[in-house]
Amino acid sequence: MLGWALTFFILAIIAAFLGFSGIAGAAAGIAQILFIVFLILLVVSAVASAVRGRPPV
Repeated sequence: MLGWALTFFILAIIAAFLGFSGIAGAAAGIAQILFIVFLILLVVSAVASAVRGRPPV
């Protein structure tokens, strides 16, 4: 998921550089949402791992 967020971020940078502000804004918004979802899943995974008692890898 982090890879997709980076992909949309790079797409937003390229679109902004070329002057496509609408596409750049949409891609940046999607990248931001995907990054937030990634962080939420990371925290949930860490908490679930801590509750199970498994040591981190």
